[in-house]
Amino acid sequence: MITNGTLVFLRNLKTNNIREWFEDHKSEYQNAYGEVIGLTAELLREVSAFDSSIAASGLDPKSCIMRIYRDVRFSRDKSPYKTNFFVFVNRSGRKSRFGGYYVHIGPEGESFSGGGVYMPESEVLGFLRAEISGHFTEWRSILSAEAFRSEFPEGVLPSGLLKRPPKGYESSDPALEYLKYKGYYTQRFFSDAEVTSPGFAGKLAALFRSVQPMVDFLNRPL
Repeated sequence: MITNGTLVFLRNLKTNNIREWFEDHKSEYQNAYGEVIGLTAELLREVSAFDSSIAASGLDPKSCIMRIYRDVRFSRDKSPYKTNFFVFVNRSGRKSRFGGYYVHIGPEGESFSGGGVYMPESEVLGFLRAEISGHFTEWRSILSAEAFRSEFPEGVLPSGLLKRPPKGYESSDPALEYLKYKGYYTQRFFSDAEVTSPGFAGKLAALFRSVQPMVDFLNRPL
């Protein structure tokens, strides 16, 4: 379970994003990280009950959590730490190209969750576009399902957009709107009170169940 202490740590890290402060508050980070591991373990159990690909993967919770240390080599922002925790659950671990389910934990209403494939490499994106174009009726049916629309009123979101049809596709393609997407994901925000509630993991699992058909569709050509 995520407690308020984790959100307080992240909020303080935002205003003290330097190594000296982090080292002085290492125990707070370790407590927060432990809570995220616990949440991830619970999510893996919940999701494995309805997604056989996750059940068969035997994932270690730690393999699903992104490092808090930023790679600043090519960034103007030299802040050494991320100010959130990010968990990504998919069939082969967070570094694989398969789509999956995610939760971003941050203070002051910055927590959100959903599923899909965010900013895939060009080869993967080509596979996804071909799958959507070739099975557009099925894709549209998935996105219009009541459970999906209830959890994600905004529908599927793009991680970037093309201005013109991608190479190899005509402007008359019925799926053109989605073929211009550079990624496919869903998103729903949570209040701090929801994040720290005892039922948060169950709420996330229900959210993931609603987006599973979309995740399965996107993973099919991969």
